[in-house]
Amino acid sequence: MPQPRQTVHYEGRIISVSTDEVLLPNGHQATLEVVHHPGGAVAVAIDARAYVCLLRQYRYVAGGWLWELPAGKLEPGEPPLTTAQRELTEEAGVRAGRWQSLGTYLSSPGVFSEVLHLFLAMDIAAVTTAHEAAEVIEVHWLPFAQACLWAENGEIRDGKTAIGLLRARPALAALGVDAPR
Repeated sequence: MPQPRQTVHYEGRIISVSTDEVLLPNGHQATLEVVHHPGGAVAVAIDARAYVCLLRQYRYVAGGWLWELPAGKLEPGEPPLTTAQRELTEEAGVRAGRWQSLGTYLSSPGVFSEVLHLFLAMDIAAVTTAHEAAEVIEVHWLPFAQACLWAENGEIRDGKTAIGLLRARPALAALGVDAPR
């Protein structure tokens, strides 16, 4: 397939916005609006009690407070696991001794290029948090089963968090961790 012709309309600190002239697999020529994002990594941190770390975070764009897993954007050249480890420390004030990939998640593939890398984090130990000035975060530890119920019933509205929790459930079961449904 030929390379798309891209016209950049905006370049910001994190994202850029373009219109791309593309040839689709069915032969149709289309002009698509694309929000380019470097991607991110997400940590589903589970402690020895089978409690999961959830952040209650203020999100202006969402109109208030959301329940979220610790997560953040990939820095240039930074591997996704390193991002997840950094964000877990900075946002939640813990580190993990054991990590397992839970795959990737596309946040909104019709418009965003963002790919989120999901990780299960275990063997948790406390460290010092390092919240950024623009982050308003409360750190909470909830029973994993309760968090999964919140993901299923809509209490958790953040997509990466719902998918991360639900993907962690079978991974925990395979590891023999008691994380009831």
